Amino acid sequence: MKGKYEVNQFIGVPLETDDSGQYRIKRDESGDFKLHSWRTGKHTKGKFKQVGQIFITENNLMVGIVQAIPVAFKDRHQYTPLQRFTSEYVSDAVLAAGKAKLEK
Repeated sequence: MKGKYEVNQFIGVPLETDDSGQYRIKRDESGDFKLHSWRTGKHTKGKFKQVGQIFITENNLMVGIVQAIPVAFKDRHQYTPLQRFTSEYVSDAVLAAGKAKLEK
């Protein structure tokens, strides 16, 4: 099929930076956080390299990837596309917290 591309679903945790510029999990008022799902789109910039990588959503939210799952091309519309991958990664502590939440 013309225009077909590889699609992956990325389960990730929204991020913010602290005063020293380090990435940390963006938490709600109760101190908890939720994992969300995005996918690669036709116009997604950059390449996925590994879990822990940071991407930017179309709403300019930074997200740390906790899990990557291949998705059938025909099922891609079930997920929101992401804007671009960055070359930055979250710390091991942030990744561990995201993975722990994933297993709950």
